Amino acid sequence: MSETLPEERSPEPITVESIASDLRDLGLEAGDTVLVHGSLSSLGWVCGGAPAVVDALQRVVTADGTIVMPTHSPGNMDPADMGNPPVPESWYDTIREQMPAYRPDVTPTQGMGAIAECFRSSPGVRRSDHPQHSFAAWGADAAFVTTDHSLEHSLGEGSPLARVYDLAGDVLFLGTTHATNTSLHLAEYRADLEIGTETQAGAALVDGEREWLEWEDVAFTDEDFQACGDAFERDHPDRFEAGTVGVADAKRIPQRPLVDFAVEWLEANRDEGV
Repeated sequence: MSETLPEERSPEPITVESIASDLRDLGLEAGDTVLVHGSLSSLGWVCGGAPAVVDALQRVVTADGTIVMPTHSPGNMDPADMGNPPVPESWYDTIREQMPAYRPDVTPTQGMGAIAECFRSSPGVRRSDHPQHSFAAWGADAAFVTTDHSLEHSLGEGSPLARVYDLAGDVLFLGTTHATNTSLHLAEYRADLEIGTETQAGAALVDGEREWLEWEDVAFTDEDFQACGDAFERDHPDRFEAGTVGVADAKRIPQRPLVDFAVEWLEANRDEGV
């Protein structure tokens, strides 16, 4: 199969400068705190690829602000929970004994996209210690966002998501949607839901030594996140900015009102068993 020609992806090259200009048109400014969900392939033909996107974000937000991205590594899980594809049960003990420990500076992201993977290893970026649901941050409040990431409440009050909320940060979609909006997980923790818990596991460093850890966390899901986000936008059309970055649809949404809305929406709309 032939590759798509550059001019078929975008009418002109997408550059650091053009991305920065598009971000400013969305209202992003120096000193802002922003949680970024980005799809590099959606932006068009980006001159320089993922590093150009990271450079543009840093140019606009500056070191006076803070950029945050999810840098999850979900493959570091109990083998009994591996389903895409599943592994033979005869392998379980070996995986639990041999899975390399999560290391913020080494462990790659999984399923987060090229922008997040580039960002997590960029100079000056800090990454939280959670073995599955880490976040990375750069800028003035990077340490505040990433320090003391709770093992048992990985996307709740002890998470970087809650620190972005504390900082009155924004959520930025670059070719992505509410379907993968991690901030809505914070609403799951805060909502009065019979959501239950489940046992999680993974390899991590404890006092410098590899250990296989098990912990209980909320049995969260993102199946209704798109519907929740769409409802927020319908009810509050003046609370977000929409535009384009490159050729991709982009949105900048203040996280606090979004999460507060989602708490009430989930309580009213989430079906039992979702």
